Amino acid sequence: MNLTIENILLIGSILLLISIVAGKTSYKFGVPTLLLFLAIGMLAGSDGIGGILFDDPSLAQFIGIVSLNFILFSGGLDTNWATVKPILREGVALSTMGVLLTAVSLGTFVWYVTDFTIYESMLLGSIVSSTDAAAVFSILRSKNLALKSNLRPTLELESGSNDPMAYVLTLAFLTLVVNQDQGLASVIPMFLLQMALGGVGGFAFGHLSKQIINRIKLDFEGLYPVLVIALMFITFSATDAVGGNGFLAIYICAVYLGNQDLIHKRTILKMFDGLAWLMQIVLFLTLGLLVFPSQMMPYAGIGMLVSLFLIVVARPVGVLVSLIFFKMEMRRRWYISWVGLRGAVPIVFATYPLLAGIDKATAIFNIVFFISVSSVLIQGTTLSLFAKWLKVALPEQAKKLNATDLLLADNPKAEMEEFTITPDCYAVDKEIVQLGFPKNAIIAMIKREGNYLLPNGSTKLETGDSLIVLADGPGVLDAVAKTLKGGNA
Repeated sequence: MNLTIENILLIGSILLLISIVAGKTSYKFGVPTLLLFLAIGMLAGSDGIGGILFDDPSLAQFIGIVSLNFILFSGGLDTNWATVKPILREGVALSTMGVLLTAVSLGTFVWYVTDFTIYESMLLGSIVSSTDAAAVFSILRSKNLALKSNLRPTLELESGSNDPMAYVLTLAFLTLVVNQDQGLASVIPMFLLQMALGGVGGFAFGHLSKQIINRIKLDFEGLYPVLVIALMFITFSATDAVGGNGFLAIYICAVYLGNQDLIHKRTILKMFDGLAWLMQIVLFLTLGLLVFPSQMMPYAGIGMLVSLFLIVVARPVGVLVSLIFFKMEMRRRWYISWVGLRGAVPIVFATYPLLAGIDKATAIFNIVFFISVSSVLIQGTTLSLFAKWLKVALPEQAKKLNATDLLLADNPKAEMEEFTITPDCYAVDKEIVQLGFPKNAIIAMIKREGNYLLPNGSTKLETGDSLIVLADGPGVLDAVAKTLKGGNA
């Protein structure tokens, strides 16, 4: 079946519906949802029962890049700086040195066991060197794992921030494969420029985006998420246009915005949470359609061999060496090693050799596919089991919610108190977004002149207002009182 304008919406919506319904029951059988999405795409493809002919790596790459924008941006918005700050150095080490060591060790193994050249081997190692943000975010959250000692923020920070490193390594070694007269030193300036401009662009566009979101006055609340989507794509494309790493830029931009007071922040977070899930489904379905199972079978043996080496040797080497200078229990290091999920991102990166037309492109793509599937299947289904074995799991009732969890919950707060705005309050004539309100508190309602108002970030407080405040955690209500009376000083 060929995809046409007339049937693409029908086929696409049916695949989405099947994916959502199937994902509802997948965990009863221990199957990660994302792997199920991929399987549905394969079944719908030309080698499956659906018979849909899709063989366009360029379109698949475009869909992948757009999807990764949403997935990384949503993950960044959910990153709480207060929980990330204590483990920032560990996360950066894992997402840079850890990725490099994984790529080099796996590339060396591939060079040893195959007929790939050293640069082709390093290209394959680079493509699968990063953990997959979509896989880690979705599996950790859908399994609702409660982990000890800042493990969860460490894993989410690593998975959200290490794709840029893998992307740069992929481009660097692809350049060396295509231009065999160049040496390794020739790609170092590109690497440094990509990372530097990506970091600067992320902070710059994050600050600019905050000013635009809070200062522009839109007539409809629903337009604010649309505004943020536009700012997200501008951040990615503008950074990429000047030679920076767009993936790094949008992640840093999102982390910055997620920890600022924004107008209609709750609406923005909920919208991006839903869009991230949609993009994960679309991405895995698309990659499933792109795969031809009949063409993969010759690569099954080498694919599984490389995958096992990655899981058992290359990933642990990358983690243990990059964390060697940090104080951390060994069982935590082993668990971080195990949560080295590879998902859709490596498959997206594997389309770059296809489009470049290098000799080993098809072999690389099929091997990468096997690595991603086996990683999600083996590691994704055993995260809870390994957490218990290594004694890094908390009882479910002991799990702490972060600020984003609280903001998204329908009834998140445990305490309620009413505050009255007096003439001497700092908050008089201030918009809520300007107050620097405690993260674990929200103004649920404002009583003004006998009427009840539902506030948002742009609501200006007036003398005589009565605020119904919901808060979670000890001392939060005291912090609210101090904020209203004396500001942040």
